[in-house]
Amino acid sequence: MKITFLTVGKTEDAYLKDGIEKYVKRLKHYTRLEMVDLAELKNTKALTAEQQKAKEAEMILKKITPTDFMILLDENGAGLSSKQFAAYLDKKAISATANLVFVVGGPYGFDDLVYQRANDKISLSRMTFSHQMVRLFFVEQLYRAFSIIKGEPYHHE
Repeated sequence: MKITFLTVGKTEDAYLKDGIEKYVKRLKHYTRLEMVDLAELKNTKALTAEQQKAKEAEMILKKITPTDFMILLDENGAGLSSKQFAAYLDKKAISATANLVFVVGGPYGFDDLVYQRANDKISLSRMTFSHQMVRLFFVEQLYRAFSIIKGEPYHHE
């Protein structure tokens, strides 16, 4: 199973880049992970939030194939524990899902077209995090999930 992590914008802060890189390297032992950063929109002051979401939706949906299982990281998604997330990933692997695509939208969230295409929604927390921090939190949780699946000692009860 391949996992794609699709995000709008780039990670700017070095400490976040370092943390993300640490977990991406660790994940190579478990899965094929592709990190895809879409360019942030330029000249957005003249655009409404809805217009920005629509433009981001075009960029996101161009990267999604019909066979991709698309999961939005969304504040209104299912709140899963680390063990539940591990079980979720394991179930997808067992069901022969070829490509899981986890998506982080822009600052205003997702356009309705993206919600319509999505196969699922997961929330990392009920709290709001910066889009840059979400990247680090997600790759760490992905690593944690695989270590749980493999029965390795990274996760403690």
